[in-house]
Amino acid sequence: MATATAAARRAEAKIEYDAFVAACPSQKLLGRISDKWVALILVALGEGSLRYSELSRRIPSASQKMLTQSLRSLERDGLLTRTVTADVPVRVDYELTSLGMSLRELMAQIKSWAEQHMDEVERAREAHAALA
Repeated sequence: MATATAAARRAEAKIEYDAFVAACPSQKLLGRISDKWVALILVALGEGSLRYSELSRRIPSASQKMLTQSLRSLERDGLLTRTVTADVPVRVDYELTSLGMSLRELMAQIKSWAEQHMDEVERAREAHAALA
């Protein structure tokens, strides 16, 4: 019986990704990209490279800790790049990769949907609360 190469095993495992299975790594990725800060960062960076301070001003409701954690996870997952320039003070710029841009398009649509349907959601919430 022939043994599969590592590349063949990875290719086979890739076909089997199923986020409904608890052990599937795509489930962890879905958890990360469904975070509200991640969505807002991706949409903001779709406008071009931004410094940390610019992102912080663009998303004022995100704490420094949450913004930093989200940026690190996006960099680790290959969705954005972090460029440090040795100026005084040090300049740090964030920019989406092509993978990040492909996800940004989806997130921008979700953000737009939420903004367009917020009145309907509020009415549904009020109706539900009235029944309780």
